[in-house]
Amino acid sequence: MSALTPFDPERLFADGARGHGGLLGIGYRDHGADWCELALPYKAELIGDPASGVLASGPILALMDMATSCGVWLRLGVFHVHATLDLRIDYLRPATPGKTVIGHGECYRITRQIAFVRGHAHDGDPDDPIAHVAGTFMSTGKGYR
Repeated sequence: MSALTPFDPERLFADGARGHGGLLGIGYRDHGADWCELALPYKAELIGDPASGVLASGPILALMDMATSCGVWLRLGVFHVHATLDLRIDYLRPATPGKTVIGHGECYRITRQIAFVRGHAHDGDPDDPIAHVAGTFMSTGKGYR
């Protein structure tokens, strides 16, 4: 996806995510002007504790990193290379075994070098979140603007 092509997360995930997200099975759900929802399907190989069947925290963090990144690119209107500067995740409860985890990421402010994001993960009920995230991304180029 070139810097001149308008960013479209649906198109990005149309043939399946690539790289780390593809290995995890992350897929597209929905988006708006500055937010994106992605899905992490339940897979046995992502279980962190075999006794409980609960997904490991790493794949959920990866889901939220991608969902919030997409929020930045949607707000900008184009794909822009950036680095995760900080992504804090507060786990509120374990994901329910067998359920897909939904990650909602939003970009609420962009300065010349930094994009500010927030989001939440749930497994079917947004009013019963698994986790909340807040973070920042830094432009690795000449800046966002």
